[in-house]
Amino acid sequence: MASARPLHEPDPLDDFERRSLTFLGREKTVYVGGRGPGVIVMAEMPGISPYVTRFARLVRDAGFTVWMPSLFGRPGRPLSLPYLASSLARACVSREFRVLASNASSPVTRWLRALAAHAHPLCGGKGVGAIGMCFTGNFALSLLLEPAVRAPVLSQPSLPLHDPAGLHIAPDELRAVKERLERDDLTVLAYRFAGDRLCRAQRFAAYERALGERFQGRVLPDAAANPEAPFESPHSVVTLHLIDREGEPTRRAVDEILAFFRTRLVADAARAPGAGDAPGTGAAAAAGAASSGTVPAAGAARAEEGTRRAAGTVAAGETATLRR
Repeated sequence: MASARPLHEPDPLDDFERRSLTFLGREKTVYVGGRGPGVIVMAEMPGISPYVTRFARLVRDAGFTVWMPSLFGRPGRPLSLPYLASSLARACVSREFRVLASNASSPVTRWLRALAAHAHPLCGGKGVGAIGMCFTGNFALSLLLEPAVRAPVLSQPSLPLHDPAGLHIAPDELRAVKERLERDDLTVLAYRFAGDRLCRAQRFAAYERALGERFQGRVLPDAAANPEAPFESPHSVVTLHLIDREGEPTRRAVDEILAFFRTRLVADAARAPGAGDAPGTGAAAAAGAASSGTVPAAGAARAEEGTRRAAGTVAAGETATLRR
């Protein structure tokens, strides 16, 4: 079961394959696991915590290949206030993130779009899903600039930190995203708690003004948040404040997200040969080989095609209250 591992202890991530992938001249560690269409899981602050990996396993076990990039923090490290503060401080001064910027996109989204283009031909299906959380929440919207991405989910998108009604995406990219949503008949799912202090009603209202009915926001009552979470203020819908029990509003949110991925990503016909195979076989082996430099012919061609397409697309598109 995805929730069987203790959430307060380090997670070794030993059931994921650790890969080093380089796009746009930057190398990052990505944890990959599962079978089926690809889903990019972008962790919230302070990084890939045991709460994030619990959600990633729920996605993986539902029939998807999880691609979980390490963007900040130490993968598997449990939550703590000092760790949260240090991870946030580093991200705030990083050139990859624009924490306070309204009407601007974080540069790291270009790398993430390249990752999506890389994952799609390796995993098969109709496209790639993406979910961002808190600090990375809006990144899933920017990923729609990559044609492979078809199922974006924004969980409590919290940037820009200083502007509750601000949108963390450049105006030209937002226009392109809206055109893509209309052209391909896609929608954006988004979640927040009613009393969230980092993702307020003003932000969802701004999304609705910008995207119209293509934006499908869900607001959960604060009482639905897990009262035993170490962060007191309701915030993290699918991770920290998830009550992983049938019938709970947060668990229903997870189930809706999984159904959204299934509808948008799973091909109507039989899955493509080798798509989303377990690590060490089929397409997953091709992906691992692609990142190490020794690539089987079929998998290599698909992976290289996706990476080249990503580079072209990218070039063209150039903390909560804690329990005391």
